[in-house]
Amino acid sequence: MRVGVLTGGGDCPGLNAVIRGVVRKGVQEYGYDFVGFRDGWRGPLENDTVRLDIPAVRGILPRGGTILGSSRTNPLKVRDGIRRIKDNLAKQEVQALIAIGGEDTLGVAARLSDEYGMPCVGVPKTIDNDLSATDYTFGFDTAVNIATEAIDRLHTTAESHMRVLVVEVMGRHAGWIALHAGLAGGANVILIPEQRFDIGQVCDWVTSRFQASYAPIVVVAEGAVPKDGQVVLKDESRDSFGHVRLSGVGEWLAKEIERRTGKEARTTVLGHVQRGGTPSAFDRWLATRFGLHAIDCVHDGDFGRMVALRGTDIVRVPLTEATARLKTVDPELYREAGVFFG
Repeated sequence: MRVGVLTGGGDCPGLNAVIRGVVRKGVQEYGYDFVGFRDGWRGPLENDTVRLDIPAVRGILPRGGTILGSSRTNPLKVRDGIRRIKDNLAKQEVQALIAIGGEDTLGVAARLSDEYGMPCVGVPKTIDNDLSATDYTFGFDTAVNIATEAIDRLHTTAESHMRVLVVEVMGRHAGWIALHAGLAGGANVILIPEQRFDIGQVCDWVTSRFQASYAPIVVVAEGAVPKDGQVVLKDESRDSFGHVRLSGVGEWLAKEIERRTGKEARTTVLGHVQRGGTPSAFDRWLATRFGLHAIDCVHDGDFGRMVALRGTDIVRVPLTEATARLKTVDPELYREAGVFFG
């Protein structure tokens, strides 16, 4: 059997660990041949490939990014996209395709599998941890660790200058990174997309912190929205999946805090640094296990499925179930953090 592999969407720590796990087990235990498609769904659209074998995946476990490249290409929006993918898979004699990605990449895989009968298996990847049907996605732990370290460092400069420091983290429309990193880093305010925030209340928390002779740290997710406002955007452009470019709420928040409280406020936008660099031990472990189980899924002919983490077990779930909705922060979980606000 010849198996295709692609990595789509934003880059993420742990992608190479999945590729390595898939290839090592596929070659050693099943005798499969592998071909990598470059730059997400663009690869099978344009028949842009690279050979994958054991020498090709040697030494890539600790590397960030992806040796296959990635993109936000949406083949469903490309004229004759489905036909082109089918033709190119046939040219490459690919009998199964492993798609490693988030909601968009796996959403395409679900459509191709359910509606067009293509033999696809999905692996969940996103630092946002917003894919339903899995407890965790790889990349999330690394992003939280990076954000937590940044918050730790910002505490010292905030207190040295007695100013407000606003830390904007990624997550799109889910607040998992903000909540986990904010709690771990001892933030005094955490704002997430699932709960619209009252800017007046935020300023009260900030003022309370100063009254206790400490400088506040405010962690805000890029998709957080004020009660009486809208999502803050850098621009109105959209990618091929219809997503706007989030970011900007941190800068807006710092200006509002400074205007309302009279306290100096600065913003740090962590941005892509959360997605880059070497993956954490947990993400290497999880990504490797996902890869091993994904190739087992192919071997069993169990297509239209995604591998997922449930507790400490790797299970298989329908791709359609995994991409049907976003996994967002439970209100009760957010309320637990409230004791540390202000």
